[in-house]
Amino acid sequence: MNPASVPVLCLALGAALSPAVHSLPSKAELGRQLFFDANLSEPAGQACADCHDPFRGFSDQDRGSPTSAGAVPGRAGPRNALTAMYADYSPAFHFDARAGLYYGGLFWDGRAASLEAQTKGPLLNPLEMNNPDIATLIGKVRAAPYAPLFAQVFGPDALDDPATAYDHLAAAIAEFERGPKLNRFASKYDAYLAGRVKLTRQEAQGLALFEAPEKGGCASCHLSRSAPDAAPPLFTDFSYHNIGVPKNPNNPFYALPPEFNPEGAAFVDLGLGGVLDQPTEYGKFKVPTLRNLARTAPYMHNGYFRTLRGVVDFYNSRDRKPACPKPLLGESAALRRGCWPVPETSANLNTAQVGHLGLRDTEIDAIVAFLLTLTDGYQP
Repeated sequence: MNPASVPVLCLALGAALSPAVHSLPSKAELGRQLFFDANLSEPAGQACADCHDPFRGFSDQDRGSPTSAGAVPGRAGPRNALTAMYADYSPAFHFDARAGLYYGGLFWDGRAASLEAQTKGPLLNPLEMNNPDIATLIGKVRAAPYAPLFAQVFGPDALDDPATAYDHLAAAIAEFERGPKLNRFASKYDAYLAGRVKLTRQEAQGLALFEAPEKGGCASCHLSRSAPDAAPPLFTDFSYHNIGVPKNPNNPFYALPPEFNPEGAAFVDLGLGGVLDQPTEYGKFKVPTLRNLARTAPYMHNGYFRTLRGVVDFYNSRDRKPACPKPLLGESAALRRGCWPVPETSANLNTAQVGHLGLRDTEIDAIVAFLLTLTDGYQP
């Protein structure tokens, strides 16, 4: 493909997948156009939608890489991009003294306090959209075809001051992300909760196992029932845990030059603990929503798991299977050999809810079948 055609194609894709121009409120429509604008990276060619693709449940479009590539060829971050769907429901980051756990915030490590703050990060990150500074970014917005809409939404002087314009840009994208395209609640399971459809026998068995404390017990963190105010379940309690995910030998971040990764292959992602500088939180990552799992592979913070069944198998057998002789072994090889590599971070390991669930193979299959009912766009 001609690289020059990428921005045009991305904007066209945005128009095809989102409501037509003017069918959204002006601020959300502006956010939509910004979200799909591949001119906003340096070099041009990468939009927010590349790592949050509507066809992939607003997760990374490249399933071939475990973590997300940047606008500069050869650069990649250490983590797999989370889906942007339902992100607005995450509460403010806080510590619950009674539970002894942190909750809320955005990104895998909770470092962003809001959708607006989350939006700003990738635009200037050298491993992502790579703009050198805010002024350069806003210069691109001034030259964009939606600049008049920007002025209409935020005022005729909205692009004069780069710092203020940057805040406006983030506010517009956040407004789009709060809209109906990213918060659909349109899965088969939603239809089941509303009494419009029945689950198959296998799906119903998977739901029972998912919720049973003595079996899967998954619903203790991935809440599966409507809230008291009848709000649909989000399949996360927004808490943080270290479930013992191994290092991913295919993580491209390990091969980056020292200016981006001085530790090389020895890099360890400390998650929440790295942000807080608290050893008691090392290795903990945010519990993600399970909605649209069929579209959002690979899974976990480093994309270690390529299959949903592998994830459930790991939850079931992490502490039952022996440790693999090689600490760097991918999911498929580990499954073939009947072992699991040691955790990337062994501290603070969750052993109460993960590791030895006692599920049979048919029960694992049933849980996977249930998880596939969480895909939006269900048509009876």
